[in-house]
Amino acid sequence: MAEKPINIDSEILGGTPVFTGTRVSIQTLFDYIENGGTLDEFLKNFPSVKKK
Repeated sequence: MAEKPINIDSEILGGTPVFTGTRVSIQTLFDYIENGGTLDEFLKNFPSVKKK
């Protein structure tokens, strides 16, 4: 079974949805794009998040 891209665990950032295997919240991506950033820039600045 493929690994899910989003993880919700009460032990990681209080249950905030994060990218699996990281402590980077999904909201961080939304905020980044909302403020004019691109997906490629986000991935460069958050190397623990992998594009599949």
